[in-house]
Amino acid sequence: MNPQAEELNVIIKEKSTVVYNLLSEKGKNIFFPKKGILGQTAEAKGTKINATIGAAIEDDGSPMRLDVLASKIDLDPSLVFPYAPSFGRPDLRSKWKNMIVEKNPSLQNTVLSLPVVTNALTHGISMAGYLFVDPGDEVIVPSLFWGNYNLTLANAYGAQLTKFNLFKNDGFDLDAFEEKLNEGETGKKILILNFPNNPSGYTPTQEEVDSIVSIINNSAEKGNEIVAITDDAYFGLVYEKDIAKESIFAPLSNLHENVLAVKIDGATKEDYVWGFRTGFVTYGIKGGDAELYNALESKTAGAIRGNISNAANISQSLLYATYNNPKYSLQKQAKFQTMKNRFKAVKEALEDEKYKKYFTALPFNSGYFMCIQLADGLNGEDVRQVLIKKYSIGTISLNNILRIAFSAVAAKDVKEMFDGIYKACEECS
Repeated sequence: MNPQAEELNVIIKEKSTVVYNLLSEKGKNIFFPKKGILGQTAEAKGTKINATIGAAIEDDGSPMRLDVLASKIDLDPSLVFPYAPSFGRPDLRSKWKNMIVEKNPSLQNTVLSLPVVTNALTHGISMAGYLFVDPGDEVIVPSLFWGNYNLTLANAYGAQLTKFNLFKNDGFDLDAFEEKLNEGETGKKILILNFPNNPSGYTPTQEEVDSIVSIINNSAEKGNEIVAITDDAYFGLVYEKDIAKESIFAPLSNLHENVLAVKIDGATKEDYVWGFRTGFVTYGIKGGDAELYNALESKTAGAIRGNISNAANISQSLLYATYNNPKYSLQKQAKFQTMKNRFKAVKEALEDEKYKKYFTALPFNSGYFMCIQLADGLNGEDVRQVLIKKYSIGTISLNNILRIAFSAVAAKDVKEMFDGIYKACEECS
């Protein structure tokens, strides 16, 4: 094992044997190289003649660049063209941490890591897999989950995705979750909680969140060591009362010494910048301190360094400028209202009783999506094909469930969409 990896492991073991036990073999072996090329480059910073950087520099000391490109970007070239650190830009990391606390006020007195910048959510999930998943490890997911977990965790790291039933009596199936979490021998447990859920568009009520947290706490009390990954891709897009407004990461991050909470989030969906590819990984555990978190941040940055080197500098710089713009909050609220109006249009359309002959809505209250369960005898793929070819309506088929991204449908078109689905179901029945 590399001595730099062992240095980090010593710190982690001293601070939390649980966190060390939760690391995969890759996680134990990874480190951020502070010596070698990166270390020598850091030591040379500020020198008059610096021949260490693997980038081209103009004679005036600014980043070398093409004017045809630079002329399109209204930012200082130093914020665009050089590499960003593998940890992410320090200013954006600090800003995002402050924003997490603003959005989740109960975190006010909780000690968290500084977020590490990833190439958005998919990469964040992948880096969590790198650090915590060994081949054959079970990862607990709901019965409705984002299909990309298969590629990022199962195909890439050999995880076994094991499902619990998501819904019971129009709400979160707490019994199924508890049973799955405590199944098998006491030991390492990995779970992903994704709210608002993709594909269902469901966020638990505050009462359900309290129960989920209690179940995890009881499991930890029994001796299970749990890494709880919260996929917060659609965080903040909650449209109904009594639904949990804070991320479940907030109560988990200071819950129990046996529970490591890993928040994976980003600007992608929250701020409508899908192509920017900017996400974050943040850690929280009861009793966690700066030394422990620094070691975890270094391992995360090492995994990023060995995977993509670093996330794009221009995206980070643009977002940092955006978050400090006084117009940001008002403009974000306006887009939220547009999303909420589309959600309301879906709710209103589904009040039409005739639809129940062919489909019913699964619980939804947030996010970008909702799902309809097709009646027995209907084939989702057949319905999907008719919708495209005859009605020019696109949906996603998940066996006998159709996923509908109402985020991409104007409120005025929602009723037409559901009428089209009804007619397609009628033709396929």
